[in-house]
Order: sequence, then structure tokens, then C-alpha cells
Amino acid sequence: MDAILITGASSGIGYGAAKEFVKSGYQVFGSVRNQADAERLKSEIGSNLIPLLFDVTDTAALQQAVQQVESIVRSKGLAGVINNAGIATSGPLMHQPLDEIRWQFEVNVLGVIAVTQAFLPLLKARKSTTRPSKIINISSVGGKIASPFIGAYVGTKHAIEGVSHSLRRELQLHGIDVIIIGPGAVNTPIWEKESAQETDRYAETEYAKSLQAFQQYATDIGKQGYSTEVIGRFIREVFETQNPKVRYAIVPDPVSNWILPRILPSRWLDKLIGRNFGLLKER
Repeated sequence: MDAILITGASSGIGYGAAKEFVKSGYQVFGSVRNQADAERLKSEIGSNLIPLLFDVTDTAALQQAVQQVESIVRSKGLAGVINNAGIATSGPLMHQPLDEIRWQFEVNVLGVIAVTQAFLPLLKARKSTTRPSKIINISSVGGKIASPFIGAYVGTKHAIEGVSHSLRRELQLHGIDVIIIGPGAVNTPIWEKESAQETDRYAETEYAKSLQAFQQYATDIGKQGYSTEVIGRFIREVFETQNPKVRYAIVPDPVSNWILPRILPSRWLDKLIGRNFGLLKER
């Protein structure tokens, strides 16, 4: 039985992936941040889901988790790590508190690097040559297309794209592959959490109306997005692909939400977004 680690397994994409991998016969180590979530996951997903209590920014807890996994997998190592844990914050960059922006990068970027460094010895320990270990980093459509009011989040996803490409080239030395998956709209709680919804503090700024319109738009497309089960299955299929691409996009209505925004001239896209959210300065 192959063993993999999935961070951020308590809800959303991580939960969907954990459920899918267990159903497909894997032993899954899923990171959660509290005991209640750990008990819930074991109850809902089954005995082949082993919860690990750690936050990706907590070095001591991360090292304890590595020791726990190592004591179970021993010499067979890990078949893969899926770096999914992340947070979302929102707000106009010229007003968003710097401490909040720093925390966004701490979790979404440095957290991915910390987890990868910590578990890399267990990936290297895998003896199989037919199915080498893989790291899948969960990016976003925002890793390629920048929306307003989520600049800090978009910045972290752009960073993950670059880090992943560099890491993949470095890890050729160890025969470990690194793949990026960038979902579009997914019906998860990430944009409904407090960190993403704290917009009242911008009510007195020039961005109040535009931000409100964007928040409604983001909520609406999220509810219409892919289910976590669909995304989980997609991640598992990519993980099992013999010769995977380096990056995958899974985006609802790909023509309007993925293809056109990437081929239109940037200034055209600026104007379209500006008109939609009332950001064009009146002449």
C-alpha cells in the first residue's frame, strides 16, 4: 500500500483528495490543526486516513509529524506529498495590512517549502523505480491570472508556480517529480472564511463599492465551481499518470475563465476587469 501526505486535509480540496486516495487504496497522512478535525476525519474517511496534528508554520510540530510518519512507513518511504494547505486574504493592496500580507506568504509559500524540506527524506527513501515519488503543489488559476483585491493570495500562487519549477529541476537528481495543479473555481469554504471576508475595514476607502462587487462575484463563482470530489479525483489521476505534464489546469468554462484571459493583451483585460468592477477612472 503506497503512503502519501496531504496537507490541509480537514476541508475543501485537501479533504476531497484524502477521501479519494483512501478510496483508491492508499494510506493517507492528512494534516489538520486540531484534535476535533482529526477525530472527524478518521470517522468519515476510515482507518487508512491517519491524521497528523500540525500547522505548516509550526516547525516543532512539523518535525514531530515527520517522526510519526517515519515510524509507520519505515523503509518504504512516502510515494508522494500533496501541498494543499493554504489560506486566502482579500483587500486592496494599498490598504491591506502588511502583517496580513506577510502571514499570507508565510502559510502559502514558506509553509509549502517547510513541508517539502521536512518530508523530502521520506520521499527519497522510496525504493520503487517504476513509480517514483511525486510532489504535487496546489496552485490556482490565480497563479497565472491576477484578479484585483486578492493580490496577496495571487502573489503566493505566482510564487508557488516559480518555486515548483525550480524544485522540479533540482529534484531530478533524486528522481522525484514535481507537478503543479491550478484549479479554477472550486466549491470550498476558503473564500467564506474570516480571513477572506474581512472587508468592512475598507468601507470608508475609495474601493468600497468595487470590493463589494468583487466579493459577491467570487462567492457566486465559488458556489458554481467544481465539487471537492471532482478535484480530488483529478489530483489522484494526475498522481497516477506515468508521464505527467508539469502543470495542469482544471477550470470551469475554460474558454472564458482560462484561455481568453491568457491570450488577450493585458491592457484589454485591465479594461474588462475595470468595467466589471467599477475600477476605471472616469475621465
